[in-house]
Amino acid sequence: MVACAATAASAETINLTGTYRCIQMCRDGLLGAPTFVTQNGDAVNLTTETGQSYRAWPDWNAPASRIWIDARGEGAVYSPDGMRIQFDDGRVWQREILPPPPVVVRRAPVAYYAR
Repeated sequence: MVACAATAASAETINLTGTYRCIQMCRDGLLGAPTFVTQNGDAVNLTTETGQSYRAWPDWNAPASRIWIDARGEGAVYSPDGMRIQFDDGRVWQREILPPPPVVVRRAPVAYYAR
């Protein structure tokens, strides 16, 4: 029982939530198309480059490095840093790192008072 609890805890160390780009074996020739991953605890929601949505969860064989998509009957391995997801069919998603938003400094208007 303790081993199961430790495995589940280790599976939650990486948060896969983010925007990815399909960089290999993309469906319908959509190379570079955005894909999306939303993770809430063990539940992982995937939106593919074609707009299809799937639900995934940690693969019981390797919960700290793989997810299983039951509706597709396939799994995917993700990198330890969560930057890349490679599916069993050969597709690869790379996390898109967006630059931080620019810092906008606004100054208060200058007010002149007559003496």
